[in-house]
Amino acid sequence: MSDESAADSGEETDPQSAIDAQGERRRAELDDRIFDHNAGDEQEGIPFVGAGPGDPRLLTVAGMELLQEADLVVHAGSLVNSELLDEYCDHAKTVTSIGKDLEELIPLMRDAHREGRNVVRLHSGDPAIYGAALEQMDALEHEGVSTYIVPGVTSAFAASASLRTQLTLNEVSNHVAFTRPQGKTLTEEDDHISEFVEMGDVTTCIYLGTHAVADTMDRLIEDGHDEDIPVAVVYHASWPDEDMMIGTIGTIGEILEEAGHRASAMVIIGDAVTGAGYERSFLYDGWANRGDDGAEDEESTADETTETTTQ
Repeated sequence: MSDESAADSGEETDPQSAIDAQGERRRAELDDRIFDHNAGDEQEGIPFVGAGPGDPRLLTVAGMELLQEADLVVHAGSLVNSELLDEYCDHAKTVTSIGKDLEELIPLMRDAHREGRNVVRLHSGDPAIYGAALEQMDALEHEGVSTYIVPGVTSAFAASASLRTQLTLNEVSNHVAFTRPQGKTLTEEDDHISEFVEMGDVTTCIYLGTHAVADTMDRLIEDGHDEDIPVAVVYHASWPDEDMMIGTIGTIGEILEEAGHRASAMVIIGDAVTGAGYERSFLYDGWANRGDDGAEDEESTADETTETTTQ
């Protein structure tokens, strides 16, 4: 994509116009930087860094290095552990993005960058999952400010680690769905949680839905789903005050109500919650590690070997 922008010509644009313009450019051509850089590269511009789920030790090395070099850190408020800010950002000016719209955030970051300061936009979890990062990046790019993403650990992965299980398990869960429940920003028609559960071999990870757990479970029961399907609600996964609630579709609503949490929890539905009933994978089975003696015909097992070695 061209670096030409409204900022180059001296004409100021509002964020929505910038987002619309960048959207048209995305339809017309791919950004050359897609082929020039990978996710671990140091790049020019403002990095959008995933802070991880909460524990400062789960911040990536790349994210830590960028924060240590930052002059201004615009962060996601209470969604980012204050211990992380204290440990890595005590030398920098920190500004919360909570309560600020794009019309305020974009000039803040743009002007600081133009002044030669190292700016980091710090998102909770990973910016690619319900992060609303791309609209900020597009608005900045339209103003002539380069941006890029530094991935982070998303809360579903921290929750599965705390549960001491996998989100995918052989013969239990072949798929993972990241979703959110219906509400102000998601219509009933766009809520597919019941469909994911119906598939049987899907681990459903629900973001932004702590307040709606009871209603979501009631809808699943109304749709005829087994009330004994395991459900975990992990509040503040990896934070010091992490709270683990484990039940079923039929019981988790009451368990969560007693705990009193209304936000900041990951909801996981499916048999992978308990990790029961899985089968040994082919990855470490005998035939995958076979030697020359007794080796099977290579041609007949080529497809299976390819699948195994790429798991």
